[in-house]
Amino acid sequence: MVLALRRKSGCPFTTYGGSVSPSPPGPLLSVRAAVVLLLALVVGLCACGLAYLANHSLPAAALVGGGAAGGALMLFHTVIGR
Repeated sequence: MVLALRRKSGCPFTTYGGSVSPSPPGPLLSVRAAVVLLLALVVGLCACGLAYLANHSLPAAALVGGGAAGGALMLFHTVIGR
């Protein structure tokens, strides 16, 4: 009788003798997203290095590198197909 009451409760977490195996989680990033982010990082680091070599100011080089990485991110997002 208790088993019959449990079946009528409608609890989605109750299993009756069946084994429920969770599905494996998917990837954190798609391959496309990883490639776009990696290319933007490379462009940002190159721009940062060149800006630092030009005027030896680390804060200015960081700003240039961040701007270049942001622009490259938008460029590669539109250029690399889905």
